[in-house]
Amino acid sequence: MNITFYEIATLFFAYSFLAWMAETAVATIRVKDFRNRGFASGPFCFLYGFTGALLTIFLQDLKDDWFFLFLGSMAVATAVEWFAGKWLERMKRKKWWDYSGKKWNFDGYICLQYSLLWGLLGLLAVRYGNGLLLGLYAILPDIVQKAAVWCLLALGFIDFAGTLLSLYHMEEKLPRLLGYNHRLQRWTFQLASRLFGHIDNRISRSYPSVLLEKPHEREKSAERCDFVQLFWLFVIGALLGDIVETIFCRITAGVWMSRSSLVWGPFSVVWGLAIALVTVLLYKDRDKQEHHIFWVGVFLGGAYEYICSVFTEIVFGKVFWDYSGMSFNLGGRINLLYCFFWGVAAVVWIKGLYPKISRLIEWILKKTGRALTGAIFIFMIINLGVSVLALMRYDTRANGQQAAASWEKAMDEHFDDARMERIYPNAIRQ
Repeated sequence: MNITFYEIATLFFAYSFLAWMAETAVATIRVKDFRNRGFASGPFCFLYGFTGALLTIFLQDLKDDWFFLFLGSMAVATAVEWFAGKWLERMKRKKWWDYSGKKWNFDGYICLQYSLLWGLLGLLAVRYGNGLLLGLYAILPDIVQKAAVWCLLALGFIDFAGTLLSLYHMEEKLPRLLGYNHRLQRWTFQLASRLFGHIDNRISRSYPSVLLEKPHEREKSAERCDFVQLFWLFVIGALLGDIVETIFCRITAGVWMSRSSLVWGPFSVVWGLAIALVTVLLYKDRDKQEHHIFWVGVFLGGAYEYICSVFTEIVFGKVFWDYSGMSFNLGGRINLLYCFFWGVAAVVWIKGLYPKISRLIEWILKKTGRALTGAIFIFMIINLGVSVLALMRYDTRANGQQAAASWEKAMDEHFDDARMERIYPNAIRQ
């Protein structure tokens, strides 16, 4: 799929605006009073725009298969809605929307009726909407196209950032960041109070279930996963995931093969990110029943694996796994059996392994402080950077492109085709 950054940005804002019009109209008609249903103050529902852009990037190869495009759109959009609902509740400890009164709802964040609607809307957007919107965009002169995109990006960023600052009650913190100019501090506080007060009032009117708590009412730090804990969860998850996949391949295929995502060490980035993500989303739900966590793992794991598959193919020109030979697969990127495995893995992690791993991380931090964390963090950043460069050069080398830059020559010297084939034995060039 050849789609440019400007086209993706255009679709993002177009779907954000269309969704804002629909959501605002429905809410206004329902209460007979104007309701701005966007997260930010402008006429945009960025969640819909993000979902539309995501479906365009990752489901384009299903465009000609309406049934699987419908299923893929339903799965990805539902996962995005569930993730956004969880994130917003973690931020304010209140649900911004609640489907608990609807049949076939899950956790109050998603329900079957809306999941089917998202599937239909995604199908229409990818098959028909994208072409129509990009055709209208193409009518504009090139300089107007780019200027409009950058203006919208700037305004959207300012609007979104202002809303986040308001939700985190930054009106009292911003003046202190400006130093010791008391007059400037006072003016800044007054301006921020008015601006954030307007945003608070708008959100309270549009989402009355959200009660804006004060800073002292926020969840205790002991109940949070901070960056250091998440980093260690990523590292441990990447290591465990690589070990599990290596043993699985030995049992099922009868061979030992590398399952690492990085050129140095047995680390699976897909697993590491999955462990960190599922912990953030589900660690507060660890006391809920197993079937709750299982189905979350099934849907989120399937959507996550599909997105990872498309992302790596777009960026590196390689397919790292292919389930085309298995039953109930979707484009060879995911299959029903492994989606169930993601569900089982979520239950095992949240119910069994996470409490033990959490205590292990606390012990490591207590014994080593931040020194070991810093050293491993630097190693992983370098490892990730070199791996990306090696994979990029691996792809361009396969296309017959000669090394010109110094980094390309270094990759050819240290990571030739033979070594890359040992590290990534399942990588198939597309």
